[in-house]
Amino acid sequence: MVKVTESYEVVVIGGGAAGLSGALMLARARRSVLVIDGGSPRNAPAEGVHGLLARDGMPPAELLARGRDEVRRYGGHLHDGQVETVTRDGEGFLVALAEGRPVRAARLLVATGLVDELPELPGLRERWGRDVVHCPYCHGWEVRDQPIGVLATGPLSVHQALLFRQWSDDVLFLRHTAPPLTDEQAEQLAARGVRVVEGEVASLEVVADRLVGVRLRDGRPVAREVLVAAPRMMARAGFLRALGLRAVAHPSGAGEHVPADPVGRTDVPGVWVAGNVTDPAAQVGAAAAAGALAAAAINGDLVAEETRRAVEAARPGGIHE
Repeated sequence: MVKVTESYEVVVIGGGAAGLSGALMLARARRSVLVIDGGSPRNAPAEGVHGLLARDGMPPAELLARGRDEVRRYGGHLHDGQVETVTRDGEGFLVALAEGRPVRAARLLVATGLVDELPELPGLRERWGRDVVHCPYCHGWEVRDQPIGVLATGPLSVHQALLFRQWSDDVLFLRHTAPPLTDEQAEQLAARGVRVVEGEVASLEVVADRLVGVRLRDGRPVAREVLVAAPRMMARAGFLRALGLRAVAHPSGAGEHVPADPVGRTDVPGVWVAGNVTDPAAQVGAAAAAGALAAAAINGDLVAEETRRAVEAARPGGIHE
């Protein structure tokens, strides 16, 4: 029989903005909390976090380090490691860690984020988060007025091109592997001055560690200083399968997510989700807010359970713990 070495009221799986924000809220609510962090934040390649009030431009690693310190300040615990599986254990959960030390939790907050599955294109992954970007609200200001190419891979690529046009008047739509444009899409791009370049992109052109363009399959070079690419965003949720909780297709068509209600409650009692694992489009601020909201819901759920037990124990003939 597996020996449980630790038990917590809440185990938070994932130590990014959503997970740490949730842990901070729970620790301040005097709950016993453990954050298990796999150490692979999605925004690690970025130089800074943008659009986050009072922390704009802060390096992601520094933001997380501050968050971890704040969680510890209120008595929260942190563990660097990977979760292999989560199983039901009575009314709670058994969290199996990769190093073999299981942890018991009364409630779970899953904030493991997502994995960006990038287009298979030589040289693209090495530039990701630098001069190959995907979100105008994260990187638009930094690439403003530069020659931008949008690598079209699906139906959302036209929307990307129209968005980035807000930050630069030199935007090319590289149709690459995307379906042919509809008449309406072609009209929209033309009206906004976005020129369409037909042909599949074969590789990126880099000089002195700077993107200078792309080369098409037929050998034509296309000069660009920024490339916009849409990843397929896949929730990190495989360890939840034993609970019957799986990632499903996101309504946007951008990938997969774990569905939840507005406060992060999933279909599995006792399990909440927050951040990119359920909302692929959430930036750091939105993810942190979602973590705090889910934490408040979890604390409320625990209070309701504690109150129910207290009422039962206080009744004549009740069992006093």
